[in-house]
Amino acid sequence: MKSNRVRIIGGAWRSRSITFPDRKDLRPTPDRVRETLFNWLGQDLTGRACLDLYAGSGALGFEAASRGASRVVMLERDAATYKALLASRDALGAKQVEVVRADALEFLKAARETYDAVFVDPPFSANAWGAALALLPLRLAPNARVYCESAETFELPAGWQAVKQGKAGQVHYQLLRHTT
Repeated sequence: MKSNRVRIIGGAWRSRSITFPDRKDLRPTPDRVRETLFNWLGQDLTGRACLDLYAGSGALGFEAASRGASRVVMLERDAATYKALLASRDALGAKQVEVVRADALEFLKAARETYDAVFVDPPFSANAWGAALALLPLRLAPNARVYCESAETFELPAGWQAVKQGKAGQVHYQLLRHTT
């Protein structure tokens, strides 16, 4: 198994690297896009709870924790990727990060907690944005923001509004809020 690395770009763990296994659909959010996202959310996430629905490399969740999020829940169903996330969490000493081996949609159906920021970055081939957005409203804290990343723009379901959006290379990304 080939080992890949991604660098955390801000916060307490700036310049630290995390590793992840080589998987066909696993593509970390590019540095430039992560920088934009955390400019939108604010560099200081102190006290906020974050949910990374499709953790993959863990880049988004570890960036949030590095910037002071009090709780970050990372979901991953692939066994090797899950183990790599645990190893990265332990290497960083990220006690506020909980790594859960679960399917994102099943987790949302059973969850009871709410989150201030949710990262929805599924494998592009999964086309899971609509299903995830349909389940998310009950898991959102007041004024929560939801980040979505995709290969193409997609039509937002009723009740969702894009607050910010951008494109970098083949990646389309947007910050959403639930309006109802």
